Amino acid sequence: MLQTTASPTLDGLFRRILARQPDALALIDPPNKMQVTGQPPLRLTFAQADRAISALAAHFVDAGLPPHSIVAVQLANTVEYALTVLAAHRAGLVVALMPQLWRHADLAVALNRIGARAIVGCSRIDGVSHADLVMNAAVEAFSIRHVCGFGPNLPEGMVPLDDLITDGGAMAPAMAPDARQAALISFDVTNEGLLAVPRTHLNLISGGLAVFLESGMAQGTTLLAAQYMGSFAGVASTLACWLLSGGTLALHHPFDGEVLERQLIELNCDTLVCPAALALRLGEDEDLLHDSVLRNIIGLWRTPEQVASSPSWPSQRVRLTDVYVFGEAGLFGARRGDDGAAVDIMPGSYGAPRDDAQSPIAGETLLTEAGTLALRGSMVPLAAYIAARDEFRRDAQPVTYVDTGYAARLDRTSGAICITAPPPGTMAVGGYRFQADELQAWAKRLGDGAMLTALPDKLSGHRLAGRANDNARARGALAELGLNPLMVEAFRDRVGTD
Repeated sequence: MLQTTASPTLDGLFRRILARQPDALALIDPPNKMQVTGQPPLRLTFAQADRAISALAAHFVDAGLPPHSIVAVQLANTVEYALTVLAAHRAGLVVALMPQLWRHADLAVALNRIGARAIVGCSRIDGVSHADLVMNAAVEAFSIRHVCGFGPNLPEGMVPLDDLITDGGAMAPAMAPDARQAALISFDVTNEGLLAVPRTHLNLISGGLAVFLESGMAQGTTLLAAQYMGSFAGVASTLACWLLSGGTLALHHPFDGEVLERQLIELNCDTLVCPAALALRLGEDEDLLHDSVLRNIIGLWRTPEQVASSPSWPSQRVRLTDVYVFGEAGLFGARRGDDGAAVDIMPGSYGAPRDDAQSPIAGETLLTEAGTLALRGSMVPLAAYIAARDEFRRDAQPVTYVDTGYAARLDRTSGAICITAPPPGTMAVGGYRFQADELQAWAKRLGDGAMLTALPDKLSGHRLAGRANDNARARGALAELGLNPLMVEAFRDRVGTD
């Protein structure tokens, strides 16, 4: 067992829990994992998870990956995701989160952008051969030197990792952790294009604390995560909150309603993390709320401009915490009151919990002169956004905040911040953002008469719609180009309405 450390890293938090309760249940796979990835579900104690993490970390070191090199990860919402992230950190590596819907075109661009040295994937997710996607993307990324993965029937050249989890293996050499070093890279889409956003362990833990404390999550909680971990908000609200609580992390691969309900009841989950649209739907299910021991739901809003107009939360026994997510720049949470309405967000410093004036400062909201919302605080990766926008010049005042680009104003009566519109030039479809120009560029490649656009959608921000002379042929062409399936399925054939 590695010696525990006082440094506030994710692996350091894990090892503190390990020292206290090695035999406590740590990680639980989705019960339908066999249908998702072709692998049997796992249940690991902290001691078992520690052996798997050490074995995976030793594999990364033996593969010749030098400290601080980048390992890209594209996995399902399963135990392997959490283990791989912690193993990479234990080996002194940086984890780059690859969104699950990215295909080899997006993957290749991102891998080349960050100079990743390795990539971890899996054989398939929901019937799609992600192993082939990863291998094709790795061929186009000249920096990749090591490709590995989980699951059956991996292609030649992809090193299998499953035995390291089930059987353990060599112990990784102890690395001197530094919470100030980059730990995670996620990807944002701004007016300047795709932006790689590195974060330190301190940034990650700060984001996790903002969610953990605001929601009132208890120590030792059983947390069910129906939120994919492929973003800063996903990691902060699931992996970081799990380690801060010292409880059990149960994973749900989005989304199967029957499986989710069964997990909530059978695992006695008292906290659920999920997209806000799903949280509001669950709030209407009185039987589910009554039959489970659920006490907290944490709903992530990728469209924070819609929180104020959302329906009131109906339950007082189960409390809802709205988490406002601003791309990869940052987030903050606000737990709803007894009336179920979304609470006012005031400008200035805020703590966690928000209604406690003596609580530690989690961050700060402010309005820019351009009428947009800005964030600053310990979770905000200031350098990444400043460098991208070239705002830090010798002849200018140092920039201390990140402009999210979301239009905002102050309410004349309450003085609260009203977020009114998303950043111009970008489109959000669920957790994925695109540049508007990018959609048109891909549509033009399909020839005359093709159109691809984003239509407003109350739940997901936007939805994609496409039109071509031959929709089936357009879908095939876009899939062959390796594009995100959101673009491909925009050209699905519509049925007539009554």
